[in-house]
Amino acid sequence: MKILLVEDNQQVGGFLKKGLLETGHVVDWADNGRDGMALAIGETYDAIVLDRMLPGGIDGLSIVAALRASGNKVPVLILSALDEVDERIRGLKAGGDDYVVKPFSFGEVVARLEALARRSQDNHFETTLKVGDLCIDLLSRKVTRGGKAIVLKPREFKLLEYLMRHAEQVVTRTMLLENIWEYHFDPQTNVIDVHVSKLRQKIDTGFEPSLLRTIRNAGYMLTAGA
Repeated sequence: MKILLVEDNQQVGGFLKKGLLETGHVVDWADNGRDGMALAIGETYDAIVLDRMLPGGIDGLSIVAALRASGNKVPVLILSALDEVDERIRGLKAGGDDYVVKPFSFGEVVARLEALARRSQDNHFETTLKVGDLCIDLLSRKVTRGGKAIVLKPREFKLLEYLMRHAEQVVTRTMLLENIWEYHFDPQTNVIDVHVSKLRQKIDTGFEPSLLRTIRNAGYMLTAGA
């Protein structure tokens, strides 16, 4: 899943982002209400993990309310240190789908996100990505091309999901380093080239046309175009 995490506590946010990435999700993290609102409104996510109290002049409930007012039904899991029943009711009435009180276990957060994903299937929740005859099932984590199963390692799956979410767009090395490997600098290694090469071999070898292309001096593109 592509998840937006809005959490101002650096320790909590870093812990959640690391754990969600390790479980195979794509994560954008905002540490204040203003940036969280911009991402929530401007981007498309499968789920949002949202802190109740945020700096930046915009709190979590304002973000939820803005989403619902715009007709956006993305599942929202609210995190809060406020555990009074009235506060939970406020969060749910504002448009939140579930509410977890801090401190929490990471396993509980993941379980609740998965439950929200299953619940949202009846509302056309995006559970598959397709580019040509290449398909990813985000819930079962199965990959097929032309009906043939393709076995990917966790990092390869994450890389492919990211490329598919940005299909027909040039994805730069910097984008991959930051979103797949969490590097905010160039490690001066060939780690991207190695993983892209392995992924290309698995999804393109024996199939036509080739979907994963190298864009000279720019990056990579996953495209179904001829």
